[in-house]
Amino acid sequence: MPDPERPIIDAWIQHPTGAFVRDEIFASLRRWMKLDSVPDEIPLEFTLGAMDGAGIHLALLSAWWGPKGPLLSNDSVAAAVAAHPHRLRGVASVDLLRPMDGVRELRRCVRDLGFVGLRMLPWLWGLPPNDRRYYPLYAECIELDIPFCLQVGHAGPLRPSEPGRPIPYLDEVACDFPELRIVAGHIGYPWTDEMVSLATKYERVFIDTSAYTPERYPDALVRFLKGPGKSKVLFGSNWPMIPPQRCIEQLGVLDLPESTLRRFLCDNARAVFRLDPVEPR
Repeated sequence: MPDPERPIIDAWIQHPTGAFVRDEIFASLRRWMKLDSVPDEIPLEFTLGAMDGAGIHLALLSAWWGPKGPLLSNDSVAAAVAAHPHRLRGVASVDLLRPMDGVRELRRCVRDLGFVGLRMLPWLWGLPPNDRRYYPLYAECIELDIPFCLQVGHAGPLRPSEPGRPIPYLDEVACDFPELRIVAGHIGYPWTDEMVSLATKYERVFIDTSAYTPERYPDALVRFLKGPGKSKVLFGSNWPMIPPQRCIEQLGVLDLPESTLRRFLCDNARAVFRLDPVEPR
């Protein structure tokens, strides 16, 4: 169960459906997770139990939208958040191919549903983040005062990885939109040095560690986290791809001072996503 003395925010999780996990793009992930079968219905308690097992107080629950439409809809995320408002916050996803429809949907998610960010996956669209179709969404994120979240680094699912390379693509975005808070998930491997350089260069560029357990964090990221990046790195698991408990159990390998550990596990996410203080449980 969550420890009130060490609040933890997980910056990237999904609550999966059977259809989501069985999608052909996730064949490699099912192989890594050793999944032989997937039920049609997956109760929300499955995700809440994983959070409890890791001592997660609050998780940012992501919607997914791809070229074929919603994979995990904004409304389904909103329903989960409404059922457990003290444990979950919603992160929207929208239609990139119809940018103004995307802007309107993002406004609805933030203003009506209380979502705290936008997440888009360049590998899913086959479009790097400097593509013109993202730009109306960046402007709207600034107006709504929410961060733009994305995946960087190689694509685990069966899609090309090039859209996830930090330089030049994300570098151009951060340069064009200096007011935009950007949270780059999945560390950026094998281009971690590029991602660290952007988080160093730009005041509002951050990294989250989702999709990697601490024992697999690249040395460049760990050095950054221990030094100038102590306020720039957010904890994330990418549940259900990685159980958050596995991540928390490995924190000792990082050898972080307690003050840095608290920032990494909680305070950085609170600041970036403008979250209320985490309530003791």
